[in-house]
Amino acid sequence: MKLRTRLTAWYAGVFLIAGIALIGLNYWLLADWEPLTGGMAVSRAIPAEELGTYANSTAVEAARLPGDTMVFTADQVKADTMNTVLWQSIIALLVAAVLAVWLGWVVAGRVLAPLHSITTTANRLEAEQLDRRIELEGPPDELKELADTFDGMLDRLASSFDSQKRFVANASHELRTPLAVQRTLIEVALADPGASDEMRRLGAHLLDTNERSEKLIDGLLLLARSDRGLATRELVWLDEIIDDEVESCATLAASKEVTFDVSARPYLVEGDPVLLAQLVGNLLRNAVLYNKPGGTVSVRLDRELVVTNTGPTVPAEAVPGLFEPFRRLRDRTGTAGSGLGLSIVQSVARAHQGSAKARPNGGGGLVVQVNLPETGVRQPS
Repeated sequence: MKLRTRLTAWYAGVFLIAGIALIGLNYWLLADWEPLTGGMAVSRAIPAEELGTYANSTAVEAARLPGDTMVFTADQVKADTMNTVLWQSIIALLVAAVLAVWLGWVVAGRVLAPLHSITTTANRLEAEQLDRRIELEGPPDELKELADTFDGMLDRLASSFDSQKRFVANASHELRTPLAVQRTLIEVALADPGASDEMRRLGAHLLDTNERSEKLIDGLLLLARSDRGLATRELVWLDEIIDDEVESCATLAASKEVTFDVSARPYLVEGDPVLLAQLVGNLLRNAVLYNKPGGTVSVRLDRELVVTNTGPTVPAEAVPGLFEPFRRLRDRTGTAGSGLGLSIVQSVARAHQGSAKARPNGGGGLVVQVNLPETGVRQPS
């Protein structure tokens, strides 16, 4: 139940309780009221102290009354009056309760309007769009204080994200440059005709280490970028990205004696094409690297993207840890991966308002399911 509905219900409930209490009080006071003792006066003068509120009434002999006159006793007059007051009060209370519910709904809406502004602003925020503010106008009450606190929090978040973006940009440059220089120096040394066999073995090992370091840095920077959210969005055909990444992994698959089985329908999503290519590429490379010779990689794209390989058996309890950075199964440590593949897949999926999950394949290997929101646009025929 929404807060506005609860406030309206509380307001109407308190009003009904107060109204019932008021009716009960009036009924109780009316119960002590005594009409003219003896009912209708006839043939004698009644002392004024006995008339009470009827002191100014005129006594009329019964013989002079019209023939169709009805005479009521005092108890009858009191009972009829109390019954009339009770039912009229109940009807008036019901009508007033309806008005109270309507007024409570209107007042609650006006009181909660600043909260709706805060919610709307929060829903529109993204990591790359932290320039929105509530800027609530009004008296310095609790809601104004809440809105100002929220605006202050957004100022601090914007400053923090700007600092993080600058750090990622600087780290990208500062970390890539020395590795590129090292790779160039090693390649120059290996190109020397006078290089000894020992130097060539050492150079090859250093090149391999350098390549691993570059991949690790690229993975970390990509993970940081996807965790920050999407800077730009555009319409991307996911099935075309799958075709491109399968083609780019063909050489690796051939070296591992792994074959692809692809079935993808046209699937349009809104997002970053570079990050989506990294997501698909990581899934396919992982499925090839952690496969067995002669194995297959099944790629299915219908309601979601499902990538299945036929690698070694994966314990079910170890699957959740595979989405954590640098977490791999013990028998996977000899591969060329950096342990960031599924972490990047999950981060990119979340950046696109999607999700990623995995489960062991029945005959060995892993099944990874990625759910990305599909747009309502269809590819023209």
